[in-house]
Amino acid sequence: MALLLKIFIPLLGLVVAFYFYSPSENFSGEMLRGKRVMVTGASSGIGEQMAYHLARMEAHLLLTARTEAKLQKVVERCLELGAASARYVSGSMEDTSFPEVVVKEAENTWGGLDMLILNHISYSHFTYFNGDVEHVRKLLETNFLSYVAMTVAALPMLKESEGSIVVVSSVAGKTGIPFVAPYSATKFALDGFFSSLRQEFIIDKVNVSITLCVLGYINTGKLSITGAPRRSAFPDGAKPSPPPARRPRLLSTLLGHCCRTLNLQRLCKRGNGTPKHLGLCYPCSKPKGGGDSILRSLKRWEGMGRTLA
Repeated sequence: MALLLKIFIPLLGLVVAFYFYSPSENFSGEMLRGKRVMVTGASSGIGEQMAYHLARMEAHLLLTARTEAKLQKVVERCLELGAASARYVSGSMEDTSFPEVVVKEAENTWGGLDMLILNHISYSHFTYFNGDVEHVRKLLETNFLSYVAMTVAALPMLKESEGSIVVVSSVAGKTGIPFVAPYSATKFALDGFFSSLRQEFIIDKVNVSITLCVLGYINTGKLSITGAPRRSAFPDGAKPSPPPARRPRLLSTLLGHCCRTLNLQRLCKRGNGTPKHLGLCYPCSKPKGGGDSILRSLKRWEGMGRTLA
């Protein structure tokens, strides 16, 4: 009997978890067709891949990042992939006026905004914290305060469209990780601010959803070792070992599914018209098949539990 309980109770827990946390509706890429989406940090890494998947779903894209030359190439690729339109604004989030400039561009171009994806980060070091308070302050400005500024500037348009805010965060914002103390602090700040803001939206019946995407370590080149650019960690002439062949495809498919399951209002409205606000999203299955297949399920959570439909 004891052995049966040990087996039965965990299985029952899995069934209950699957019931409560599984998406209740199937998502179609067509639901993003024609949507007006802004993506920050879109010149490389996660932001670039998100832009490509959104382009395949025929969204209107406004991309931002520091490097104009890279943004031009990403915009060209997005148009090739089928984006309804694609444009960019280059600049640094260290400039406190830049968030308003970007949001104003969206307003002037589209007259509104459906989705704001905040993904940009500043370079940091993978090393012991050396007491550099100025570095911490700089990271907070870029990795946290600019997210708040972008949200404040875009919120009137998002309220009008009943849109979505997507914050790309990190597991370093959920648990302390050695050697990334300043970076981790900024991610904890994101989690605290946007989780609290989500609850305020629920109380105030603001129909704008907030999603926190908590990702594990991904080598996007934004983390340097002992203060030097990542590539300088290797001796002159030496090259790092190439990643496994499937890694780019796996990352691409994961990000594609993350884009496809972002809580658009069609998916997230409850029967009484209030939004279903979602929290943590993370991969829980392996890709099916080949090509541009996506992870079959990407569980969506909200703080302590799911907001039931």
